[in-house]
Amino acid sequence: MTGWTWEYEGYAPADERLRESLCTLGNGYIATRGALAECSADETHYPGTYAAGIYNRLASAVGGRQVENEDVVNLPNWLPLRFRLPGADWLTPDTAAVADHAVTLHLSSGLMERRTRYGLGSGRALLVRQLRFVHMADPHLAGLRTEFTAEGFTGPLEVEAALDGGVTNAGVRRYADLDGRHLTHVLTGTSPGDTVWLRCRTRTSDIRVALAARLTSPAAVSVRHDRPRAVQTTRLDLAPGRTLTVDKVVALHTSHDPAISDPLHAAVDRVSRAAGFDDLLAPHLTAWRQLWRRSEPDVPDEAGRILRLHLFHVLQTLSPHTADLDVGVPARGLHGEAYRGHVFWDELFVLPYLNLHFPEVSRALLHYRHRRLERARTAAHDAGGRGAMYPWQSGSDGREETQQLHLNPRSGRWLPDHSHLQHHVGSAIAYNVWQYCEAAGDEEFLHTKGAEMLLQISRFWAGWAAFDDHLGRYRIKGVVGPDEYHEAYPDAPEPGLDDNAYTNVTAAWVLTRTLEVLRALPEPRRRELAERTGLDTAELEEWEEVSHTLHVPFHDGVISQFEGYGELAELDWRGYRHRYGDIRRLDRILEAEGDSVNRYQASKQADVLMLGYLFSPAELQGVFRRLGLDLDARTWRRTVDHYLHRTSHGSTLSGLVHGWVLARARRADAWKFCQEALQSDIADIQGGTTGEGIHLGAMAGTLDLVQRGLAGLETRGGALWLDPVPLPELSSYGFTVRYHGHWGVRLRLRRELLEITVPSSGRSPIEVHLPEHRVVRVEPGETARLTLPD
Repeated sequence: MTGWTWEYEGYAPADERLRESLCTLGNGYIATRGALAECSADETHYPGTYAAGIYNRLASAVGGRQVENEDVVNLPNWLPLRFRLPGADWLTPDTAAVADHAVTLHLSSGLMERRTRYGLGSGRALLVRQLRFVHMADPHLAGLRTEFTAEGFTGPLEVEAALDGGVTNAGVRRYADLDGRHLTHVLTGTSPGDTVWLRCRTRTSDIRVALAARLTSPAAVSVRHDRPRAVQTTRLDLAPGRTLTVDKVVALHTSHDPAISDPLHAAVDRVSRAAGFDDLLAPHLTAWRQLWRRSEPDVPDEAGRILRLHLFHVLQTLSPHTADLDVGVPARGLHGEAYRGHVFWDELFVLPYLNLHFPEVSRALLHYRHRRLERARTAAHDAGGRGAMYPWQSGSDGREETQQLHLNPRSGRWLPDHSHLQHHVGSAIAYNVWQYCEAAGDEEFLHTKGAEMLLQISRFWAGWAAFDDHLGRYRIKGVVGPDEYHEAYPDAPEPGLDDNAYTNVTAAWVLTRTLEVLRALPEPRRRELAERTGLDTAELEEWEEVSHTLHVPFHDGVISQFEGYGELAELDWRGYRHRYGDIRRLDRILEAEGDSVNRYQASKQADVLMLGYLFSPAELQGVFRRLGLDLDARTWRRTVDHYLHRTSHGSTLSGLVHGWVLARARRADAWKFCQEALQSDIADIQGGTTGEGIHLGAMAGTLDLVQRGLAGLETRGGALWLDPVPLPELSSYGFTVRYHGHWGVRLRLRRELLEITVPSSGRSPIEVHLPEHRVVRVEPGETARLTLPD
């Protein structure tokens, strides 16, 4: 690892899938895993290409039941390019002698470079160098350059390039029992100019997909069609020390694309008009240079290098091109098939970073949620509720996509999945609406689509809460919290838990914010909204009451994760660590033993402590105060300590949230968890999961940890609020934000000094609030240097 490259030396089959995920190239529209072009999908390699928002639904027989799943579709493989000496086998690192091998990911330019020296015997070798891009300026284009150099021999080399429509979804071994054949009606053909094409459809969603490829070679190119593959071949005459180059440029379109009449015509036309490989590089490099200028954090040493890699993958999944698409935030990026490409609550960890760099992308991702508002209202109605009940897992149309069964690989058993009861996803969406509008100053969105979503989510919470005469408070029953381990009470016949503290507190916050927004609406807009939704004064009074009286359980002087949590058994943590070593997936371990994690005070990830991630200490105290509860610093510290010792960190988000919370609650321990969050994917700390796709929430969250967490940065009330928490391991860093129309506001923290530079423009000055009630105004074109308290 260097400042701007990510490198792998040597060929290691066991690490290939991890490397393929981390060397994925994308542009927010499509992404292709970093598989070697000469290798087919097998136990070692998995070349996958995915387009944002392209899903297909299939039914499978699993565990004696018919289950239906919607998956992001592995599209036809555009990578294949293999080579051999005449009459010999095709060369791959698994079948031939590899003298040298290196893969380099160039972060600054969005290029993947590989060099392999194949030993051919008798002192002969073939040096293969490839350069690959997925175009960041034109999202429909990709390119592969292959350079061949003979060492110690003269002779011909056969080269075969292809578009392969015979792919399936087979990138996650746990899903092997599920039908992965998503493509049908594969046809291939030829167009003028050394171009071949392939078209197909998804089996049930009926999305048309087309690819066209142009091969440029110093020798003649011939074509054949071995359906489902369109194949181009060329024969190179190699000589020692002379390098011959073959370029492959590919275009991809789907019927979801705007402004086209037909995907096949669009793909063939685009690739035929595309410039050569070298000329295509120039706009691609310019696009990447502009992205880095807008968003790169200035963080020193190893942390800075990892953050740069994280940002690289965030931008490849959610780029400015995403702003033109109807897509959400895929939890595993466009890097693999884990979680079936679904949209969870991970935007809660992703949007805060995008809000301050690419607000147009955040807005588009919130449009995805608004377009599915009616489906969420239908789900609430079908469940006997009101308002909008957003799904825990979303895909193409916004219905609940959470699987009915999940496989425990440790026991081999398929088990019921109750995670659809994580209704707190609605609060996450409301939080994202509020945060985006505060950061971008987008009143138009807040007063229209934002207000509509907030209203319907609040309506759901007020209707889902039931008044308890004994407690004199409202309760929310039958839910699952962020922890995910606990889905039911021990030996209970039905799933669901009562009064999950995170769920209830965030529901109270959503109701409060919604009431504020409705009061602040221009009167004509407020009247329109009330008329269309049937909102009346009585309902608003109900929301006011619920927002003040939702129940938050406590035990032993700490916030209870849910009602009855304190009565659960304590786990023998030391014993389980001694027996199993890695106990991150404690739920699978206990189930394989015939036990259940529902019986213990044991969490997979932050649950109660998520409150400290979402809200600053002052804001969290205010939410509790509105509920008539006192949350002093001592109670919060005890709560942090209680759950810190009862969490297995079975999610990559856990280290991130704990690092964030501990930076303010227990600074000495914070960096350990920050490091875990930074290492989560590059070290594959979940034991093989990164090879199935990166963890986008954790990657974006580490960027936001520097941007908002350690800087104490909040955007509220039309001002920037800063309350830095310098860690000894990261006492000097900087970043640039886009705020209320100001492009490139630069913040730099050095121990007790804060510098804020506002670029020249005709906009109003920025108001900055600092600790000890200090307020400064920074004019455009000025730099403010401010001393912070020690």
